[in-house]
Amino acid sequence: MKIGIDARFYGPFGKGLGRYTERLIHSLERIDTKNEYYIFLRKENFDAYIPQGSRFKKILADFQWYTLEEQREMPRVLNEHALDLVHFPHFNVPLMYRKPFVVTIHDLIIMRFPTKKATTLGPLKYKFKQWGYKTVIRSAVKRSKKVITVSNYSRSELAKYFHVPKEKVVVTYEAIDENDIHCRDFASVKEKFSINEPYLLYVGNVYPHKNIERLVRAFKRARENPELKNIHLTIVCKEDYFLSEIKKIVKNECIDNVNFTGYISDDELACMYSNSLAYVFPSLYEGFGLPPLEAMGHGIPVIASNTTCIPEILGDAAAYFDPMSVDDIVGAITKIAVQSELRESLIEKGKNRVKEFSWNTCAKQTLAVYKQALE
Repeated sequence: MKIGIDARFYGPFGKGLGRYTERLIHSLERIDTKNEYYIFLRKENFDAYIPQGSRFKKILADFQWYTLEEQREMPRVLNEHALDLVHFPHFNVPLMYRKPFVVTIHDLIIMRFPTKKATTLGPLKYKFKQWGYKTVIRSAVKRSKKVITVSNYSRSELAKYFHVPKEKVVVTYEAIDENDIHCRDFASVKEKFSINEPYLLYVGNVYPHKNIERLVRAFKRARENPELKNIHLTIVCKEDYFLSEIKKIVKNECIDNVNFTGYISDDELACMYSNSLAYVFPSLYEGFGLPPLEAMGHGIPVIASNTTCIPEILGDAAAYFDPMSVDDIVGAITKIAVQSELRESLIEKGKNRVKEFSWNTCAKQTLAVYKQALE
């Protein structure tokens, strides 16, 4: 087979989608010795991908996501290579691409949280953007040979919103990196980012559905407990509009002991994970939820929302709370901070839990989907 992969999100600048695309391609390079792959990249990540072997070729497709240029030019570039199948790792499949493809739909946040609060656009532009997204998703799901998703929860969401037959949707779990990055010099990281111990950790974006407003307010309440007065909260997120809004809440409500690092490297992040008291994951909605698994891989306990796919992914290796209840989040923070036996139990369970997820398994399942799509 000649397989194309739309890897324009490839690498760190594509955030979670970029990591998924990168790890999938690297794993396919390891396990597939038969098929040819054409990896389509943008200028920003073209040099970041170095093919391992002659069966993987990279092609420049420098078209911005979610644009008319993408809709017009991407089909032309794909058609130039006479591909048997294309894998779009995101829903942005060009409407005019008419050859066989599979698509990965990670979640349906756009359906579940279509709120003005989650954008900086004006009302009219926002409504048009939402309509465009939904049109493209619906078209991609309908026209695809197979749909890949990353949890059984997301599979049920696809059935609910698009009436997709279950046999058309395949679940392939994501994973943490097999070659994990270890902390080398926490002292320098601690100094660079003014980290105070002990600290709770959150890593990820702070879009409204991530529920960080409730987290910082719950943290403030938790510190009213004398046993927790010296605890800190570290939020790792690159600077953007949504982070600035969280910073305003922290400042206006006089929430002390909250530290924002901005963007950090993978080496620095490894140190941040492995030296934290616990990882907190208060999200209202996830399709998979990779950061808490990463935290478990670094040997720290996790407290997390009891919603959507999160219990499916974390199993009994996390302590759960109701993300809509500040009181419940306060209770979870208090327990994880003062109960050493709970922390130790969750650490051991977490180490075992992460062994159940593998990028190689994800790649094998994805390769099987490619074959099924062309049968």
